[in-house]
Amino acid sequence: MSKSVIVVEDDRGLREQLTEILNSSGDVKCIGAYRTGEEALKKVPAQMPDVVLMDIGLPGMSGIQCVAELRRVVPALRIIMVTVHEDTNQIFKALKAGASGYLSKSSPPEQLIEAVRDVYKGGSPMSSHIARKIVDHFHSAKPSPTETENLTQREREVLHLVARGLVYKEIANELNISITTVRSHIINICEKLHVRNRIEAVAKLRANL
Repeated sequence: MSKSVIVVEDDRGLREQLTEILNSSGDVKCIGAYRTGEEALKKVPAQMPDVVLMDIGLPGMSGIQCVAELRRVVPALRIIMVTVHEDTNQIFKALKAGASGYLSKSSPPEQLIEAVRDVYKGGSPMSSHIARKIVDHFHSAKPSPTETENLTQREREVLHLVARGLVYKEIANELNISITTVRSHIINICEKLHVRNRIEAVAKLRANL
């Protein structure tokens, strides 16, 4: 099934490059590309894409502001930040505004495509070094021993691979299990550790090492 994507990026060259990358995949299609947050706010709700790729440093309204406004209008919209901004403050502002993922503009094309597939299925894709920043931020938050003890050996294996930056498909190949099984493990891990997503789960695991 094809996933529809809209790109919001002020740099024309990069906007065209992202569009080309998305359309190079058989199951992803770019249905719109806009220069500003204001333009995106006018057109995205009517087009109802599966995923939006959003820059932060837009002219006028910032990407973070645009995310917040779009999520207010379309609460279920999946948005991935694709930006050069990698400081922890900006990352958390974007996630708090409603972004579902956070990728660096230096990410390879295949990671961008995989991120679209991942967030479409309910995941929270992030570049590995950005995930590490979040893990370090949460490092001081010690979980109770019973939380981590409740993880099975397989769940720990999955979580360690997530911490290494592997995506679901790579984890499935590494452990010789299906992607569906990987997602099931992630859901169980988050429930047992009382966290919202896999990044916070990794942070809790590292804090208890």
